[in-house]
Amino acid sequence: MAPRGGTPTDPAPLPDALRPSGSLLANLSDELRRYPPFDEMEAAHVAAFVAASRQAYYAPGEPVVDPQDGPVRELFFIRRGAVTGKRGLSEVSGGAFQYEAGDLFPISAVLAQRAPTTLYHATEDTFVLVIGAEDMRALAAQSPPFGDFLNRRILKFLELSRAALQVAYSSQALAEQSLETPLSELGHKAPVSCAPHTPLREVLGQMHERRIGSMLVVDGAGAPLGILTRSDVLGRVVLPQVPLDAPVSSVMVRPVHSLPHDASAQDAALAMSTHGIRHVPITRAGRLVGIVSERDLFALQRLSLKQVSSSIRNATGVDTLRVVAHDIRRFARTLLGQGVQARQLTALISHLNDALGARLIELLAQRHGIALADCCWLALGSEGRGEQTIATDQDNALIRPDGSEAAPYLAFAREVNQALDDCGYPLCKGGVMAGNPELCLTLTQWRERFANWIEHGSPQDLLNASIFFDFRPLAGHEALARALHDEVLAHARTTPRFLKQLALNGLGRTVPLNWLGNIDTEAVEGHDTLDLKLQGTAIFVDVARLYALAHGVPATNTRERLEAVGPLLGVPAHEAQAWVGGFDYLQLLRLHAQLDGTTVGDSPNRIAVDTLNDIDRRILKETLRVLRALQQRLTLDYDR
Repeated sequence: MAPRGGTPTDPAPLPDALRPSGSLLANLSDELRRYPPFDEMEAAHVAAFVAASRQAYYAPGEPVVDPQDGPVRELFFIRRGAVTGKRGLSEVSGGAFQYEAGDLFPISAVLAQRAPTTLYHATEDTFVLVIGAEDMRALAAQSPPFGDFLNRRILKFLELSRAALQVAYSSQALAEQSLETPLSELGHKAPVSCAPHTPLREVLGQMHERRIGSMLVVDGAGAPLGILTRSDVLGRVVLPQVPLDAPVSSVMVRPVHSLPHDASAQDAALAMSTHGIRHVPITRAGRLVGIVSERDLFALQRLSLKQVSSSIRNATGVDTLRVVAHDIRRFARTLLGQGVQARQLTALISHLNDALGARLIELLAQRHGIALADCCWLALGSEGRGEQTIATDQDNALIRPDGSEAAPYLAFAREVNQALDDCGYPLCKGGVMAGNPELCLTLTQWRERFANWIEHGSPQDLLNASIFFDFRPLAGHEALARALHDEVLAHARTTPRFLKQLALNGLGRTVPLNWLGNIDTEAVEGHDTLDLKLQGTAIFVDVARLYALAHGVPATNTRERLEAVGPLLGVPAHEAQAWVGGFDYLQLLRLHAQLDGTTVGDSPNRIAVDTLNDIDRRILKETLRVLRALQQRLTLDYDR
């Protein structure tokens, strides 16, 4: 073993007498293979890492890497103990972070061949393996898992975590393929098509002979114009007694809802659900290249997105929708078993909740004599952002016609709120619901309300009103919501006082990392716990909303906002990807706990950190570090 500490940035070659024996090399290799990325590397490459490394010991408080020593020329792997990094005033501002056994550091500084911006010191007796930068780069070139980990550390941890979660749910998975699959891989059926002038007799003859359920109609350039399916024949050909000599264009369904070849199976599933169709043509550069059916997407699945959507559309009352709401949760568990990412899960859950809510609104509007063409039901909060989890309460509002009486609309809205509660979407404890007279306003009143928030809102007013800036139309006259949204976006970005106050409110939430950089947990029911919403996703949401409003980004979804504002802020792509990846990870943890019923206490978002596996605990800490850095950026931009 090397002398204590040594000179970490310029090590001297070890004498042969101090080089580890063959048996020690083997033992160290086995030890490393318990941690990423070594658990995915070839045995020879792990052995190469160990052989190229030296061992070192650091006493508590002893510097390991110091910015004053200049560019870092070594990478450290912690075998035992812990190392804390502190940057500037981090001891006061909470900017410290801690590396534990199994961690590699300082990756970014070594890759960039620069001096670190952080002072690292041992917080307890610490034993490390130290590999030179040249050996590290050589190994990265030979071992793709090692190189990928160095360049994409947090994203790689996310992949490992999601893979582990998929294995845990695989026995419950009923689907044959992932919804992430590109349509180019699913649309394996050779597309059968015809010209618009083709006689019906010929079209039906080909469908019968080829035993296909649909015929696509294309123009001279091969672009889809329409489609005729078996289910269309009765209503469009037989009953109307259309002559078989008539061209197929006279009875085909148009427009046809097609998707490009690089779209995902999820996109196709959503298209089928939204439009009530069973076939989606696939195009490349506008030309037909394939077709995917509902059967392709859910061949072995007893419960499909289309089936759940159809049940919602055909529901005639709250009792039926209450059952379907349970199916939505079962469907989410099935998708989790596929390894579907959090953004897709929350999008699908939100889509189905939207469909259920829209059907309820439609049914009850008819009962109350409300013309939906004259008003607009708004989704707010997580539903407005399209990122609902399983445990979600109601956040909604209503735009009613100018000059209308409030009473009939309030009666209608209150019954919708109660029906949603009956279906498992609890009433909002804060009263943020359309049945509240303050949230059942005309378009003129809503304009005045938002203008007052933006121009004169107090800190508490804006704190309470923040979710209103995530609104989107759910049912009714969507143009009312779009007009309001455009006005709010234009007004907000040109009002610095409003943006600064929104930023200060966002900074009021503290990232749960203690002064050493460890996760700051709260003891609840005998566990070390964390509220993933209040102490995690809500901070991402606040920051994303602020930057989106400041830069005129129209998206309401947090992921889309983060992706859009990254380039506008001049942030490196990998940093913006870490924001998105971190948010997705916290959402996935929330979904996992809610579906499994492993939340702690009375909160559907509080998890027991002490029960997480090693990978999940590591990526949780990494995510919180990313979140803290994002919040520090907000401080520099708005709190100076």
